[in-house]
Amino acid sequence: MGQLEESTELTLDFAKLEKVGRQVAETRAAGTASCDPGVIPVAVQNADTREVILVAYTNEFAMKESFAKRKLILWSTSRNKLWFKGETSGETFDLLEAYVNCEQNSLLYIVRPCRGGICHTKNASGEPRNCYYRRIDFGTLKLTNVNP
Repeated sequence: MGQLEESTELTLDFAKLEKVGRQVAETRAAGTASCDPGVIPVAVQNADTREVILVAYTNEFAMKESFAKRKLILWSTSRNKLWFKGETSGETFDLLEAYVNCEQNSLLYIVRPCRGGICHTKNASGEPRNCYYRRIDFGTLKLTNVNP
């Protein structure tokens, strides 16, 4: 695991959407995109436990792929390509339902894990966790791993 995933320091990326916006503009200007990388956020919720297990991004192409295949398929903003969730880890998800918010600028996907967890990180027992495994201390802004 990387330093970011295991750190107790809070290092939020408040410039994430700004970076994605620049990337979209550069891709469009260069005319090199095989599909439009413009993105919106997607909250991913476990159908059985109702816990939010991931917040990620999708674009129109990834959304249509996800709907057609009924699988969790997203847009990787760090790799600038389709992200078939679980392709390498084996932690795949069936897409059961999709909702749009009132302003139509974010989605909610209701999913069911095919095998286990969602995150690429594992706890000490080697089990996958959900992506929200560190709690923020309001006073110190330090992180505490709640699923070590």
